[in-house]
Amino acid sequence: MQSSRNGKTVDCTYDMHAHDILGILNEVILTSTALYDYQPRTIESMSSWFDAKSEGKFPVIGWIENQKLIGFATYGAFRAWPAYKYSVEHSVYVHKAHRGKGIGQTLMKLLIARAKLDDVHVLIGGIDQTNVGSVRLHQRLGFTHAGTIKEAGFKFGRWLDLSFS
Repeated sequence: MQSSRNGKTVDCTYDMHAHDILGILNEVILTSTALYDYQPRTIESMSSWFDAKSEGKFPVIGWIENQKLIGFATYGAFRAWPAYKYSVEHSVYVHKAHRGKGIGQTLMKLLIARAKLDDVHVLIGGIDQTNVGSVRLHQRLGFTHAGTIKEAGFKFGRWLDLSFS
């Protein structure tokens, strides 16, 4: 656990953090192209989400302020074949009221450090090309653009380009 004047990080658990993570994810699903889902997730889906993280030994690092989780970062399998076991796809999400305060960057730095401990060789971010904040965050952290799949997704009545960093 890491602390600062404004908050602290924790390893998230289903019992303590599923509802807060669900709230953050569902807001993102309904209002942005940061997730290419159409429908809000259910609390039941969070059980299998946490089970998959546990089974894969993948971290879920949360940021807590005033005893409430307001952001999290995680990674999971990039592709199912054995040769990809040293590559993971990561995600970082922050509650809408707390974006732009450096929480995402703090979480990503901790996730990168955790990945090194876990022998991860490559962290991959799949980012909607219009998500300028996420693109800039990844650039600040040293990620480089590795390619874009044009019109990979369709949401809100338009085609979406998926960039990889």
